[in-house]
Amino acid sequence: MPYVLDARVVGDENHVRFVVDTSTPLAAAVFGLADPYRIVIDLPEVRFVLPDSAGNDGRALVSAFRYGVISAGKSRVVIDLTGPVAIEKQFVVPPADGQPARLVLDLVPTTRAKFLAAAQSYRDSHAAPDTGAASATAPAGDTGKPLVMLDPGHGGIDSGTRGSGGVLEKDVVLAFAKVLGDKLTATNRYRVAYTRTDDTYVSLGDRVKVARDQHAALFLSVHVNSFPTGAVRGTIVYTVSDAASDKMAAALADSENRSDALAGIDVKAEDSDQVKDILLDLTQRETRNFGVAFAQALVRHLGKTTLMFKVPHQQASFKVLEAPDVPSALIELGYISNPEDEKELTSPAWQASVADTMVGAIDGYFQKETAATFVTGAANP
Repeated sequence: MPYVLDARVVGDENHVRFVVDTSTPLAAAVFGLADPYRIVIDLPEVRFVLPDSAGNDGRALVSAFRYGVISAGKSRVVIDLTGPVAIEKQFVVPPADGQPARLVLDLVPTTRAKFLAAAQSYRDSHAAPDTGAASATAPAGDTGKPLVMLDPGHGGIDSGTRGSGGVLEKDVVLAFAKVLGDKLTATNRYRVAYTRTDDTYVSLGDRVKVARDQHAALFLSVHVNSFPTGAVRGTIVYTVSDAASDKMAAALADSENRSDALAGIDVKAEDSDQVKDILLDLTQRETRNFGVAFAQALVRHLGKTTLMFKVPHQQASFKVLEAPDVPSALIELGYISNPEDEKELTSPAWQASVADTMVGAIDGYFQKETAATFVTGAANP
């Protein structure tokens, strides 16, 4: 597998050069996306061996950049821009005299109109860029059992938040989701599927789509939280609502909803009026009520085994919870910015204990008469 050895930004407000050092010359597809302004570099699958701090600091026209897997066989670098730019030059330098191969982009300021025209021209002449489409397959087993869809947040190019000890959210939530999935499967009462099972990115829309396509009876998105001071800790369960519980819940939803933009996905192209058109539909209202019932069950059970936030059930407008026909909730397992929470979140014993408790909450949810009626199809024909 090819390596990316380094990436750096040089230049000034009039001209910036973005350089990627690679172990072998690599072909790249490069295109722009607006709102926010980004340059996306799609590569074949590579191994990134850059320092953890790479991309945090930009220069002149570039504010930052990030990198990672976007889908099977494909890696991506996303460059955040301070404004519209034009790609003046794009070329590959072969290795020579002990120096690695290089992919070079020269960027210069341009107008918004010219940036948008270039982005549209690329879309018109190329197939739609890969958005990390969900590839989960239908789980084996008795189709009469309810399907629980587990959604480990972030992944691939989108690392999520980072703990005080350097632990990445995408790794913590994937590990926990697998523990929870194994325990649910072991009960022999559920089928379990995942929106992702490895370190790849899946767009928010595709996470919703795979749950709907497989007729999931329950959707649980798994995340961890962070806070600047590091003093805040505890578990929070969220359900979807057009109105957020408070400013903190609204800010969290905004942050989670930016995942697609961070991954270099054309958010406007991904948006659909399908969900918006049925926000007031009775099916979705009932679905949201089931989501709230599930969240309340989680809060009741989790309070017995782990520290809960002072307001443990909150609501906000999370895109990943907007399936009109799948009851859903999003759990922030803890604050990875807090050393005590981070220690627990990465503890196999804590993960197992909390997963056991969540299995109990899921059992209780499905045992309720209203939930049982929903699962058998009265509310989801």
